[in-house]
Amino acid sequence: MITCRLILPQRRAKEKDPERRTMTRAEQAEAGTAEGAPDGAPRQVSQLRQLAAASVGNAVEWYDWYAYSFLAVYIADRVFPQDTGNPLVPLLSTFAVFAVGFFMRPVGGLLMGAVADRRGRRAALTLTILLMGGGSLLVAVIPTYAAAGVLAPIVLVVARLVQGLSVGGEFAASTTFLVESAGPGRRGLFSSFQYVSTTAGQLLASGTAALLAGVLTDGQMGQWGWRLVFLIGAVFSLLGLWIRSGARETRSEEQQAAARPGIFEALRRYPRQSLLICGITAGGTLAYYTWTTYLPTYAQVNAGFDKSEALTAGTLSLLFFALLQPLGGLLSDRVGRKPLLLGFALGFAVLAVPLLHLVTDAFWSLLLVQCAGMVLLTGYTAVAAAVNAEVFPARVRAAGIGFPYSLTVALFGGTAPYVGTWFKQAGNADLFPWYVSALCLVSFVVYLTLPETAKQKLDT
Repeated sequence: MITCRLILPQRRAKEKDPERRTMTRAEQAEAGTAEGAPDGAPRQVSQLRQLAAASVGNAVEWYDWYAYSFLAVYIADRVFPQDTGNPLVPLLSTFAVFAVGFFMRPVGGLLMGAVADRRGRRAALTLTILLMGGGSLLVAVIPTYAAAGVLAPIVLVVARLVQGLSVGGEFAASTTFLVESAGPGRRGLFSSFQYVSTTAGQLLASGTAALLAGVLTDGQMGQWGWRLVFLIGAVFSLLGLWIRSGARETRSEEQQAAARPGIFEALRRYPRQSLLICGITAGGTLAYYTWTTYLPTYAQVNAGFDKSEALTAGTLSLLFFALLQPLGGLLSDRVGRKPLLLGFALGFAVLAVPLLHLVTDAFWSLLLVQCAGMVLLTGYTAVAAAVNAEVFPARVRAAGIGFPYSLTVALFGGTAPYVGTWFKQAGNADLFPWYVSALCLVSFVVYLTLPETAKQKLDT
């Protein structure tokens, strides 16, 4: 009787206290205490570890990817023939290879996304960083056109195809990993670190290129300095691989085993959502690659801007851009995703043309134009990962995001430098700003149709 009196009050107390009931696995995942987190560890410690695993590895990935664009003028001189009679032809060839890498991204998004949905997000993140490091090493040791002839551009294309496969899968896997690792009311903040880390990698690539361009002579930079940037990237990939090895999987083995979706299941079962991802991404990716990647080259080609100063201005504006991302993510968790997306698209539709026309050969003109554009751009970049992840259910989320997103980036983002340079060669450089404005207007119309998902529970 004594035993019963001791046990029954405890049972009644537990029944009266709803906070003490056992949480379901989905609730544990939402609260940050799911399987894989150390017993008794604070939720924020687990989330910070997840954030670091995704962000540091992602920064390494994008360092390797963006180093190519910042060093395009040097690669053009070494890998493509120079006796064409037009100095823009080798540069156009270099940007064409840049675009070819982008067209491998949809394949990467589809394949690596399927790996993430079937085998886990961490398995996909491990595979993507290995591929990126291998591609970077291949660029570092590529022979010159003078030494190997046509083999040199062939090796360059192969390296960029491998990197395109990697980076296409990286966005799909890291986006789902970040958003699924976030606690309640923090998906916008966590999603902003997709572009914080992307920009950190870009910033590191730009800063390394700018440092070497400032320290070395132009001849040294053209001979071997640009190769050093890619060799450093290959070493960074090993560091990123080690950091990611400590990440916690966001979906349990039971959830993965129960799902086992086919590669094309997201496209087949969710065609509307797939098209929606394309519309969400089109204007954003064009504006992003124009402002963060192509603008220094645009200033060199159209305004006679100094190479070294263009890299420096790009580096400073990227630092400013990275600092804006968490602020935009936090704001979206409070006011919603749609206001930020609409502000971005309308801002670029109206201001892209006058901003690009303000670029001259003066250092401050380029820096101010870049920073102004990046304030507007944050309305898209800070929330893109969260918006994309909130469109698809968990079982097909990575592949569902990966293919349409990467295809749209390939069509409009990866071709931005090539299209801009082509307009210049054709004598119509003034048309490129209108192209940016028009595509952002298309995305503005898409954003108007989106439901607000900031306060909705994420499917797990």
